[in-house]
Amino acid sequence: MNDKARLFVFAVLLAAFTSVAFAQNDLAGPLKAFKPYIGKTWKGELKSTGEEKPATDVARWERALNGQAVRIVHSVNNGEYGGESVILWDNQKKSLVYYYFTTAGFYTRGTMTVENNKYIYHEHVVGFPNATITEVKGTGEFTADGKWINKSQYLKNGEWADGHEAIYVEDAAAQVVFK
Repeated sequence: MNDKARLFVFAVLLAAFTSVAFAQNDLAGPLKAFKPYIGKTWKGELKSTGEEKPATDVARWERALNGQAVRIVHSVNNGEYGGESVILWDNQKKSLVYYYFTTAGFYTRGTMTVENNKYIYHEHVVGFPNATITEVKGTGEFTADGKWINKSQYLKNGEWADGHEAIYVEDAAAQVVFK
């Protein structure tokens, strides 16, 4: 094979590899805002009102369903509690929707909007013990210095109260643990 043929084969293979790599990393339009989180593991301290010691949360963000969804798995304090979320675009609602399933036996379903580097969410809780917490709302933000900040409030017994606040940093060594 001469040099021109080798160069041509190399160019074709490079183009094919690049397009496959791009396709494997691409997200559906409305999910593109989550690109900075994808493929990373994050670790943060959950600070909640009334609790002395913060809990440690580890979350892993992944591209799912050929880029049509984002999957997040997380665990608190090495598996004391955990959950899995799936975020996707609902064409009928013209909105991002998500479901969050927990190791505590309840789940939530919610909607989300994205503005700049911030997402705003509102979810309804299904099956929470004693039905004391029925809704959660909050924000998440990817900051310019590479942190992920999450703040929440919950509706408990008909009144909104501060939930948790966490500042996460990327931690490739951290592990999501389920027992």
